Amino acid sequence: MSSSKAKTVNRRFCVAPMMDWTDRHCRYFHRLISQHALLYTEMVTTGALIHGDNHRFLQFNTQEPPLALQLGGSNPQDLATCAKMAEDYGYDEVNLNVGCPSERVQNGRFGACLMLEPDLVAECVAAMQQAVGIPVTVKSRIGVDEQDSYEALVNFVATLTQAGCATFIIHARKAWLSGLSPKQNREVPPLRYDIVYQLKTDFPDAEIILNGGITTLEQAEAALQHVDGVMVGREAYHNPYIMADVDRRFYGAVREPLTREAILDLLIPYVQQQLQAGMRLNTVARHILGLFHGMPGGKLWRRQISENGCKFGADETVLYKPVILEH
Repeated sequence: MSSSKAKTVNRRFCVAPMMDWTDRHCRYFHRLISQHALLYTEMVTTGALIHGDNHRFLQFNTQEPPLALQLGGSNPQDLATCAKMAEDYGYDEVNLNVGCPSERVQNGRFGACLMLEPDLVAECVAAMQQAVGIPVTVKSRIGVDEQDSYEALVNFVATLTQAGCATFIIHARKAWLSGLSPKQNREVPPLRYDIVYQLKTDFPDAEIILNGGITTLEQAEAALQHVDGVMVGREAYHNPYIMADVDRRFYGAVREPLTREAILDLLIPYVQQQLQAGMRLNTVARHILGLFHGMPGGKLWRRQISENGCKFGADETVLYKPVILEH
């Protein structure tokens, strides 16, 4: 697909795919806060979709889009098959994970280890693009193990560009495939925004999205002076109200940001619906624990939900007790 095709999805502000976190309940909650941020699923492996209950992995709420599915895999035909599933389900983008450093992912020959095989990744991208009309994007690191030279990164991006990839989401840290846990891989290797910025200079026609270490909208705005978009991960999850002003600051929206209380009010009908469908309260409530982060009474509210949300029969009233949230 052409770069213009890929840019039909607005990626100025994205919420990162995060395993065990960005499920459909989390994404519904995030969408209440920002109408325009591009949301990503947790990574789903091709094997899970092809051999498992693909509906369980692919279903989403109609309110969630714009929404991208992140895939993990290294077989071009399997990835093409799963990309077509994503398109048929209504996803706006399909993203290939070439950045996860966990051993489980490496054993499946996908994730960050694929950065060492740019030709294979190019085959995967080409096969996916031939199968779908939605954008196919790649999320990677700036390097892997000792192969962390800028020249290696340029070769990787150039190879994928020739295969038709127009959008690169770059976590601005290298990945160590052994010796560091996935958590350490998000914290120990130093952030190198300068490398990502240089990549945009050297590939001006590519869409470059910066990921890693962004914790404020001011940081995001500063990064957007150099790249096309930003992707925020843990901060968006642990302090979700950071997204309240995203639509106005990055998408030109005129609507005033909703208050935390208004967001909670909007979530209640969804919670009731999920409870009626047989879900436990904590299935949804665990994703909203950071809503009142840094606010008076916020820690008490968080503890109330943590201690009571998992109890049998817990309902939406747990989310309002104790009502001591000062303004």
